[in-house]
Amino acid sequence: MKVEVKVILKKVFGIIIGSFINACGISLFLDPNNLAPGGLIGIAVILNRMTGLETGTLFFLLNIPIVMLGLWRFGYRFITTTFFAVVINSIFTNYTTRFGVVTTDPLLASLAGSILVGVGIGIVFRSGATTGGIDIIIKILREKYKHLKTGFLFLILDVIIVAISGFVFRDFNIIMYALIAVVVSGQVMDYVLYGRDEAKLMYVISDKADLIADRILDELDVGATFLQGQGAYTGAEKKVIMCVVKKNQGPKLEEIVKQEDKAAFLIISSANEIYGEGYKNILNEKI
Repeated sequence: MKVEVKVILKKVFGIIIGSFINACGISLFLDPNNLAPGGLIGIAVILNRMTGLETGTLFFLLNIPIVMLGLWRFGYRFITTTFFAVVINSIFTNYTTRFGVVTTDPLLASLAGSILVGVGIGIVFRSGATTGGIDIIIKILREKYKHLKTGFLFLILDVIIVAISGFVFRDFNIIMYALIAVVVSGQVMDYVLYGRDEAKLMYVISDKADLIADRILDELDVGATFLQGQGAYTGAEKKVIMCVVKKNQGPKLEEIVKQEDKAAFLIISSANEIYGEGYKNILNEKI
């Protein structure tokens, strides 16, 4: 029971912190500079100029039908946390507006605001909720297209909304700054959600495979696996070392191979998502 309460409190705390960071990015940087950052909040910024209603209030009203869709698609538990996040985001967005704009430089505003938005939404996602609106649509799409990352899907939908904002503000420069904000927030969000998963997947084909593998284990402190190979032309049996290393360890592994066998065949490719010891837990829900 105590463990469950701790988990719930951790989620609530994450939603509150993430929502506040997101709201600061909107109210202190993007909204005051006419930068519609995509998503429902971008639509809310546009409608704010047309109606005069507060951006946070518009964000809440726009979310009502989409939250109902989420209730039907994901159930009561998911929507409870998401609705909480929507309410908190709306309140924080309206509240932080009173602090005024931090900078009127559109480039600085787009960069600083998008970083805060990316971090904030990423934290909310990691807490098991969304900030509503487009987030719910993204979650539905992610169930069907699991190979597409969250930030990429946000990018596609956000570009469409930013393009629409161009017809309202009639300012090409504002559109470009808004696109910068969209791209940066997507990249930051992926970093918060997935971490720096990028690593190097290396295959080493060598007559000195045992010696190379021993040095990999000792000097890099990473695992390696032997695969059995056979030369198609010679028919000779070969040991193939398969190894995943962090980016900064790649040059060291290459150096080991060069020192031990200059005739070795080395294949290097990128590994974007790795599950297992030292990386992500395969049992965790894919965000």
